[in-house]
Amino acid sequence: MAAGTKSVMLALLDTFPLHVHHNNGSPLCHERRLMMLSCISGRTNNIVRARQKQIAPTVVAALIESSEKRDLNTTTITKLTAEVAVRSGNNNNNNNVFASNMKTLVNIFRPTVQPHANKGLVLQLVSSDQLGPDGKEAKLSEEIVLEWPENNVVLGGEGSINTYKVEFCVDSDFGVPGAVAVLNRYDSEFFLDSINIQQLNLHFPCKSWVQPVNKIDPHKRIFFFNKVYLPFETPIGLKQVRERDLRQMRGDSRGRRKSCDRIYEYDVYNDLGDPDKGDEYERPTLGGQNNPYPTRCRTGRPPTRIDSHAESRPSGSESIYVPRDEELADIKKHDLDRAKLIAIARNIVPALLDKMGNEGVLNIHNFIRESRHSHSNLGGTIEELFKFDPPKIFSRGKSHFLEDDEFGRQVLAGLNPLSIERLKVFPPVSKLDPCKSALKEEHIIDHIDGMSIQQALEHSKLFILDYHDIFLPFVDRINALDDRKAYATTTIFFLTKMGTLKPIAIQLALPTMDPNTSSKQVLTPPVDTTTKWLWQLGKAHVCSNDAFVHTYLHHWLRIHATMEPFIIAAHRQLSVMHPIYKLLHPHMRYTLKTNATARETLINAGGILETNFGPGKYSMQITSAAYRDWWQFDQEGLPTDLIRRGLAVPDESQPQGVRLVIEDYPYAADGLLIWSSIEKLVKTYVNHYYKDVDAISSDYELQSWYKEFINLGHPDHKNASWWPKLSTPENLISILTTIIWIVTAQHAVLNFSQYHYGGYVPMRPALMRKLIPKEGDLDYIDFVMDPERYFESSLPSLSQAAKFMAVTSIGSAHSPEEEYIGDRNDLCFWLEEPKIIDAFKQFSMEIKNIETEIEKRNADKKLRNRCGVGVTPYELLMPWSDQGVTGRGVPNSVTA
Repeated sequence: MAAGTKSVMLALLDTFPLHVHHNNGSPLCHERRLMMLSCISGRTNNIVRARQKQIAPTVVAALIESSEKRDLNTTTITKLTAEVAVRSGNNNNNNNVFASNMKTLVNIFRPTVQPHANKGLVLQLVSSDQLGPDGKEAKLSEEIVLEWPENNVVLGGEGSINTYKVEFCVDSDFGVPGAVAVLNRYDSEFFLDSINIQQLNLHFPCKSWVQPVNKIDPHKRIFFFNKVYLPFETPIGLKQVRERDLRQMRGDSRGRRKSCDRIYEYDVYNDLGDPDKGDEYERPTLGGQNNPYPTRCRTGRPPTRIDSHAESRPSGSESIYVPRDEELADIKKHDLDRAKLIAIARNIVPALLDKMGNEGVLNIHNFIRESRHSHSNLGGTIEELFKFDPPKIFSRGKSHFLEDDEFGRQVLAGLNPLSIERLKVFPPVSKLDPCKSALKEEHIIDHIDGMSIQQALEHSKLFILDYHDIFLPFVDRINALDDRKAYATTTIFFLTKMGTLKPIAIQLALPTMDPNTSSKQVLTPPVDTTTKWLWQLGKAHVCSNDAFVHTYLHHWLRIHATMEPFIIAAHRQLSVMHPIYKLLHPHMRYTLKTNATARETLINAGGILETNFGPGKYSMQITSAAYRDWWQFDQEGLPTDLIRRGLAVPDESQPQGVRLVIEDYPYAADGLLIWSSIEKLVKTYVNHYYKDVDAISSDYELQSWYKEFINLGHPDHKNASWWPKLSTPENLISILTTIIWIVTAQHAVLNFSQYHYGGYVPMRPALMRKLIPKEGDLDYIDFVMDPERYFESSLPSLSQAAKFMAVTSIGSAHSPEEEYIGDRNDLCFWLEEPKIIDAFKQFSMEIKNIETEIEKRNADKKLRNRCGVGVTPYELLMPWSDQGVTGRGVPNSVTA
């Protein structure tokens, strides 16, 4: 060793204070200092250069004595410098609102004179390719202990990053570090953001809450480096560590889960009711033979006093359990809290007026601003605070009522574009009602441009919005509820030469005492004042059913409920190093928390949604019936769904492999662009990792994930023949494309349409309070004398309408830290796989091009369903959005 170099090293060693302590608190002896000297060997020049560049001095953490005796004369020790980034809150977004709290700090750790022997963050490197003395477990480095400086407490705050430098000393034959084991000896949790070893260009993404070891978590946390491995590719040193990490996520399905747990388990929906509060709060368990349903994340709360099979509700301020890392970021929490305060303020005056009986729901326009604001806040004028932004379907000065052309347009480009089907036979046939339909040729023949009914069917001119079989088994029970009235509705539409739909008949069905009959009436477009108001009432009842189907069946059931098990299974069966886990990770963000919140306040007994939609307490039972009768995973992909509904036909000459029956079908036309881009990305990704069928069948983590998704996630359908087989790369491409489509674009269409297309209650009521009067009914005289007043009294009250607008506004908002489709902040996992990085970049470019294409379509005057006077441009599938209630933007996951 050169004398000059050695003298520099000795000088550096002299800077290490004698009060650096081992784990047992004993002072650092001279022999240990010599060992640290050897740690510096080979790195001196780097350190000197670092000092010349004024990089912060390295932290020397307390080294714990290794149980393995070493001969310092024969063992070469290498020093590895790592940066440990700890976030003081769970918010990683640099938003201007919290800019003052979002500074990144690099703190120089200096050991305290009186160290805390039992405190600190214990870190240990895990070799990826070397085994320890037993030949089974991975080789480990010596443990080091990092203590927070007393003047820099990191366990509070709003998201600032504190970066500490630590040094690991490893043998020369240690190999490449593949993971870091972490132990938290503090009394509180902290958020570990990342660990980086710059010398080896190794990055360990953590982004997880680490719990105190003594109180809560007896296990060391393992964080792997930024490499992607199929199970059989796992380096020898990481095999057992990989499996152990997964086992820790699975739990044992016993005991009550704590908010700090990171355990993913399954359970039935037995927590929606609250029988201890009274009979009116009892709700059946969903899941099992009587009420088939997907499973949800288990919480382990104790049973209720009244019903041992029902899980008790959260008490006080307690929230429903989700694994700790599934909780919302601070900035999203603040945004939701602010939105709730604004919602409360906007409901004060309507609630008072309701109690006084001064105004009806048609006066809701008095509580809507003149113009739209980019983002609601607690500042501004009093008027701004107490008034809603105008929904896109609202236009001041225009009729309160839903006109026929807008009614038809919204079926293709509004709140719910997923229910319309091509009519294949007339009259339509019910699977439940053995009686013939009341719809006859005479009802529609004058509204189909001179065609015969057979010609209209053959030329794909007739379409149907059929809610008959969904509602009929529940209508009697719904109509027995206070202020709830419903029909089983069937609506027929005709496709005009302009490519728009017009409603031409509405059938309203009620069950009778005779199970083989039902009472039906048919409404057709008006010919006089009386039929005009009857037609308006008929459309309002259809809209009420449509709003329910949108929210409970398409939105909650087909997305939130059915996708939750896939996320649980992914965490339990796919290692964080698995390429499929990495692909899906951004698409799982916040979903479990969103669903837990729904069970807590929205879909529970007496919840916000239950009280605002027509079926009331029977809402979730209807979703169970729908899940039993018509949900199929193999039908959930966009092209397959369009073909099933008769809205598309297979056509290999088309870019997406299908041709739309209605060319100007904005949801489908724009959706197919996004579907195709997702499919292309997934195909490239899957084919990169899985070259043949053997690679699929031999991947036990992948197979376990899919089997568990079916058998534990959807146990009531586990024996269904329609589940796709996971036996080829093509199968996997289809399954993954479907999942990503559902949680991105499909969810965006249904979620971010709620306020702008469904929030204005006079046009789109979510419940009806009266049936349509017939001659001879007591209500018929009141209807004839003042049809507008009767219509208004059939709708929700002013207070109900204001609450509904407030709820849909909160649910339709983008948070400041939303992550959108096409954006990925985790490309570091594929640094050695440029083909994958190129695929993600190409996907991002395609998504940007899709936005440009949608803008062009919205300016095309030939497309009457998205362009024209008074026509709202279709923006729900525009990929990006500002924060707030914008009616556009496709997030990466189910975030609301």
